[in-house]
Amino acid sequence: MLLPQERIPAPLRRAAFLREVLFRCDPDVRAVYLTFDDGPIPESTPHLLKMLAAYGARATFFMVADNARRYPELHRAVLEAGHGVGNHTYHHVPPMRQTVNEMMEDVGLADGILHSRLFRPPHGIIGIAQQKALVAAGYLPVMFDLNVRDYHPGRTATQIVDTVRRHVRPGCILNFHDSLKSIDKLQTALPEILRMLRDMDYRMDTL
Repeated sequence: MLLPQERIPAPLRRAAFLREVLFRCDPDVRAVYLTFDDGPIPESTPHLLKMLAAYGARATFFMVADNARRYPELHRAVLEAGHGVGNHTYHHVPPMRQTVNEMMEDVGLADGILHSRLFRPPHGIIGIAQQKALVAAGYLPVMFDLNVRDYHPGRTATQIVDTVRRHVRPGCILNFHDSLKSIDKLQTALPEILRMLRDMDYRMDTL
């Protein structure tokens, strides 16, 4: 089940017709799924891990494999804390700028480091040919049900919290970012979001 069209970013609306792409988990289970794209990096990931641990929350980190290669200790720290890891490509090149073969080569290179069947394309954009190739290779493309847009320079921590408060629902896959663009806002917003979700009796689990 997808979000109403006005709650899906424009690139995601164009992808919403795709089959075999996960946008939302079981709506009959009172759980939500926090995801973080683009890490791991030392300026952000340790702070996220500390905040998640404080509230007993588990999440899924869609990693850029080149970052995981450069910071293997952070890759290990995410796994050792009980979080999940997904493939966010090796070079973070949007699939629509590549041929299918180029994209699959990049994804396969990332898989050699990340070892995950979960895949999220950079910028949340994927075409039919890319989707078919990924599924044929055994990957599950994962998008999101709610994008908080924490990377946007015009967004504040208060707006991020309010977006989650207004739109979270059972089975929701929330999209955050493990990045320099987001961490200052998440230092304030994420603890408040985690408290709110806990008070709403949501389980925060991995995909």
